[in-house]
Amino acid sequence: MNARLFCGTILVLCGLVSLGCNNGPGRPSPGAETMRPDRITDFSRLYPQNCSACHGADGQHGPAIALANPVYQAIVDESRLRDVITNGEPGTLMPAFAQSAGGMLTDEQVNALVAGMRSRWYQAGILNGADAPPLKTDKQGDAANGEQVFATHCASCHSVQKQNTKSISITDGSYLALVSDQSLRVTIIAGRPDLGHPDWRNALPGHPMSDQDVTDVVAWMASQRQKTPGQPYPSHQ
Repeated sequence: MNARLFCGTILVLCGLVSLGCNNGPGRPSPGAETMRPDRITDFSRLYPQNCSACHGADGQHGPAIALANPVYQAIVDESRLRDVITNGEPGTLMPAFAQSAGGMLTDEQVNALVAGMRSRWYQAGILNGADAPPLKTDKQGDAANGEQVFATHCASCHSVQKQNTKSISITDGSYLALVSDQSLRVTIIAGRPDLGHPDWRNALPGHPMSDQDVTDVVAWMASQRQKTPGQPYPSHQ
């Protein structure tokens, strides 16, 4: 065997050995590796893993606010969305998701969630020039006036009495125990189109609710909370 043939044979054998190592039993094929959770930035994977349990698989029909509501997306800006995802919402069941606040998501993943929500659910011009009440306020509400506003704008669907309601009784003790003042405010302002609930402009068509109206209604509803919700104790004889 001459030197050239010998070298060629060695090269062929090395190639076969290398090929065998790359495709050995138990060795994953290229691209089969599982991506680290903190590297996932695909909205279609991030949203179901982190958001859908509360906000619904498609951004609606969940127990929490409908993120796919274009009115909500028009009122809340991107910085506010990012802050809520990052740090949570005090006084509600919304937790902090960012690693910087004790959660599991990186800043890049939080940004991917915000970008995905906006690209899918934001609709320019949905407010038609209307100025919505702010989603958050430090104002104190007047519960007595709130009862009157409720009667005007809300009672046609949400009668205080359970019979005669088109929707749930929102003064039910169990319901009020589960929902925060902030969640009530957001629902009144942005509505829940997935549940047939109008926004602040259309509860009484032609007569939009003011910031103070919303604040007062929330104050009145909060005043209806029971100290022991869901625990009806028999009256003493």
